[in-house]
Amino acid sequence: MPGARRPTTASDPTPERADPTFPGPAPVKVGRARVRVGSSSWTDPTLLKSGFYPKKSMSAEDRLRHYASRFPLVEVDATYYRLPSERNADLWVERTSKGFVFNVKAFGLLTQHPVERAAVPPDLTEEIAPDHREKKRIYLEHLSADGRAEVWRRFLAALEPLRTADRLGCLLFQFPQWMPGGPRNREYIAECVRAASPDRVAVEFRHKSWMEGDWAERSLQFLESVGASYVCVDEPQGFDSSIPGVVAATTDLAFVRFNGRNTETWEKKGITAAERFAYDYSDKELEEWAPKVEALAREAKEVHVLFNNCYSDYSVRNAATLAQILRGE
Repeated sequence: MPGARRPTTASDPTPERADPTFPGPAPVKVGRARVRVGSSSWTDPTLLKSGFYPKKSMSAEDRLRHYASRFPLVEVDATYYRLPSERNADLWVERTSKGFVFNVKAFGLLTQHPVERAAVPPDLTEEIAPDHREKKRIYLEHLSADGRAEVWRRFLAALEPLRTADRLGCLLFQFPQWMPGGPRNREYIAECVRAASPDRVAVEFRHKSWMEGDWAERSLQFLESVGASYVCVDEPQGFDSSIPGVVAATTDLAFVRFNGRNTETWEKKGITAAERFAYDYSDKELEEWAPKVEALAREAKEVHVLFNNCYSDYSVRNAATLAQILRGE
């Protein structure tokens, strides 16, 4: 199995295109691999208020163009809450240039999360079990087999414009903290990879059992066997939902996600996602990650690094800083 968990020496990271002010939009070249660094959101309300965008009155189109002029990668978060539309995917292509990449979060139903009843298309109401049609939240198991298949079909079909334009990086499947490791859940993940093929799938675990002790190697071997990328994480430790900071590549696409280190908000109820992940990484903390990213670059052809600390401008500033560190600036 490709593994990047050993001490390494620094590579020779060089930019594909120099920019004295911003880190993008070109990836950082580390050896033979490309490292794309970006944010897990370009639309969070706290980011819009932070001053990252030149004008408060900028249109949605101009905001994406502005973001894409500075970074080569972004994560689409909205698709977790609602099925994507082909129209939106068309607009994302129109508003970005060749070489820019979108990683798309899987719709919540597909990752065993509940979604708001309104997120299930009205014409699929008959596919919901009768005793759940009026519930506020719906789980995948509440849909018929035909309904589940149709949700998959619509999710994947809506992303066709991204595929056609070579803008689709991967599909990010974040599984819930109540989904521990085990045969049944491994089989479900394998089914997801098969259903999404040929799109690339990245898997983020959120229950510690997957990566504790000897189970870590087993989980990595499993992901490699089904062709899914392991999502390395930087996040608070000491919780059942905490994943150790194991650094490893299981496919030719390596993946790192910075979730912040805010232990006070990690499992706090009644707060926004931005508040939960609010953490401003120091330069020293980012410098400590640089050799780990470079190690992944030696094990994979491409590395995606996304900052999920999307509070104010933390994610975009930290992403810019790490890209500059990787470039040796």
